[in-house]
Amino acid sequence: MRVIAGKARRLPLRTVEGLDTRPTTDRIKETLFNILQNDLYEIRFLDLFAGSGGIGIEALSRGASFACFVEHDRTAVACIRENLKFTKLEGQAAVLPYDVLAALSRLEGEKPFQIVFMDPPYGKGLEREVLEYLSSHALSYVTEDTVLIVEAKLGTDFSYVRELGFEITRVKEYKTNMHVFLQRSA
Repeated sequence: MRVIAGKARRLPLRTVEGLDTRPTTDRIKETLFNILQNDLYEIRFLDLFAGSGGIGIEALSRGASFACFVEHDRTAVACIRENLKFTKLEGQAAVLPYDVLAALSRLEGEKPFQIVFMDPPYGKGLEREVLEYLSSHALSYVTEDTVLIVEAKLGTDFSYVRELGFEITRVKEYKTNMHVFLQRSA
């Protein structure tokens, strides 16, 4: 895995050994950031279930001013910190070593994030838990302008999002997974 573009371009990133994390492949990451390329400059980026930090680091490399990484696994947290140091992007980042819902609670009062990316373990319904949390709390950091992107297994049900106050604005499908883009309903 590597940083694809921007100021940290071509730098290799460390990944977490084992089956508990699934780093987004370079090809899928490149497609995602081609979609986002015009929306990254000077934004605040929130990377939930961050794993080794590859997505948030790519956002920083491509012009985001700040990225917050949320990951509860200690080995993965150490990997994120090592990757941030290696890419010299640690000054633009914060790492929250907590469960996602606990981290979301701790973020209250923060300035808005323009993009929230989440790549939860597949098949556990964690994307729904996060969306339920975000919809049931008046949060300072997720606004009507915030784009939420969920990486999920193909076929994952998102039929419930309207009742939570979100609308799907785009879906990009790949061979085995997809990116679902959401925003708060107007």
